[in-house]
Amino acid sequence: MSNPMLNEDKFSSQERVLDGEPMSIQGTVSKVLMLFVCLLAGAAISLYLLFNGMASVVPTAITASAIIGFILVVATCFNIKLAKYTAAPYALFEGVVLGGISALFEAQIQGLVLQAVLGTFTVLFVMLMLYKARAIQYTEKFAAVLKTSLLSVMAIYLIQIVASFFGRGIPGIFEAGVVGIAFSLIVVVIAAMALIQDFAFIEMGSQNMLSKDYEWYGAMGLMITLVWLYLEILRLLAKLNSRR
Repeated sequence: MSNPMLNEDKFSSQERVLDGEPMSIQGTVSKVLMLFVCLLAGAAISLYLLFNGMASVVPTAITASAIIGFILVVATCFNIKLAKYTAAPYALFEGVVLGGISALFEAQIQGLVLQAVLGTFTVLFVMLMLYKARAIQYTEKFAAVLKTSLLSVMAIYLIQIVASFFGRGIPGIFEAGVVGIAFSLIVVVIAAMALIQDFAFIEMGSQNMLSKDYEWYGAMGLMITLVWLYLEILRLLAKLNSRR
């Protein structure tokens, strides 16, 4: 799910740097790369467990890592300065989650994970180019529509989770039928649009001379969106392949 971290509410005049080095786009990008390394390390942990006779531990590791990752995100939302301490552990734990989930999908459909990874980076590159060319601009209207879309998707997933406790679920949208594929495609588009919000935050943060802590905050927020985008593309591809 996309993050609530990167939005215009975070631009506080009190956070502007009066002395010292301010946030920069280059600094944020370098931290994003660091988080990718942590993500890959976490994925390697899951794969190590799976292929070294400890597969039974993986479901527990995925669940625990997802909970810890969520707690780190919530804590960082309330205290931005924690980002430099929470960003790397978040990426590591999310890597454990992605590694385990990806292995399960790959076991069912070979080559699916590579397709999802390539799809995620393709979407990232396309959205970045569109943003830089100002073909898509982050306006108040864009932010309002995106916020409504994100809340709607969150509500649907929450209803599905609650319903699953009673052995039920929302008909169609989580299956491989036309409705399910259309829903996954819509969610992928929403996740892609959320990248525009992330880019805008990082750019405006550097322009407003926010403190250096915001580099970790921006990098963590972008990582959250990319993790969500990857999972949604993985789910969409699985639905499409199951219809063949």
